[in-house]
Amino acid sequence: MTSSFLRPALVCNRASGSHDPALLRTITESCTRHGAPLVDTFILPDADLPDAAALRRVDADLLILWTGDGTINAAAQRLPGWAGALLPLPGGTLNLLSKKLHGDRPADEILEDVLANGARRQPIPIIRSADGHALITVIAGPATRWAEVRETMRQDGLIEAGRAAPDALEAMLSAPGVGIAGQDAEHAAIILTPTQSGLTADAIQTGGTADVLRHGLAWLGGDFRDGPSERVAEGETIILESAAPISLEYDGELAETASPARFALGMSRVDFVVTA
Repeated sequence: MTSSFLRPALVCNRASGSHDPALLRTITESCTRHGAPLVDTFILPDADLPDAAALRRVDADLLILWTGDGTINAAAQRLPGWAGALLPLPGGTLNLLSKKLHGDRPADEILEDVLANGARRQPIPIIRSADGHALITVIAGPATRWAEVRETMRQDGLIEAGRAAPDALEAMLSAPGVGIAGQDAEHAAIILTPTQSGLTADAIQTGGTADVLRHGLAWLGGDFRDGPSERVAEGETIILESAAPISLEYDGELAETASPARFALGMSRVDFVVTA
């Protein structure tokens, strides 16, 4: 369904490393210029993420999320039953959901496209589990320790990240791996991705020093999916097993769960704006 929007609200994060006051002004002015001035603005970390009741109070029909993937995930979980739609814009580190829905485009260009031309709105496939939901990926296994190194580098710089890297490398090579129920192989990490027809599971390959180095660089440099991997399972439900608690990353947010852990295909309970 193609929709036009007249009453947008905005979520952004002033503490984000990618926050730009000039781009915030551009977003605000673009909405006003197209006859859809912002009805409310929620600036993190000072404000809380809005829930459905907060958006109904201002009669918002669109929530612009100029934030990272983890914050977009958290916002979506607060809005079941709201009749509006979510518009993710690139405002984080990887911006995987924005790229999936709009292509690799800047925030102001995506917003201009939506306000000027309207856009499709639809639910999107997600991953559901007992411990959380993911809009883009769940990564499971000891290699998720590289996510901690990446965050350390982002917050504290390369020297501190260098101090954390040996522990991540040791976990990737020596900690109990994770596998698919019914299969014998163990892996340093399995990447689960939702599609319209089911989940895919891709195991990262760490067969030699070169593979390990490529994965470390992929995690530190941006998209963890750039490292070498192989498809190991597909299905509406995938069960992961390990001899230890399973380290997880839901859309960039770290967690841990007991083994075995069940992951299933679902659909988001709120619509997203899609321009790609």
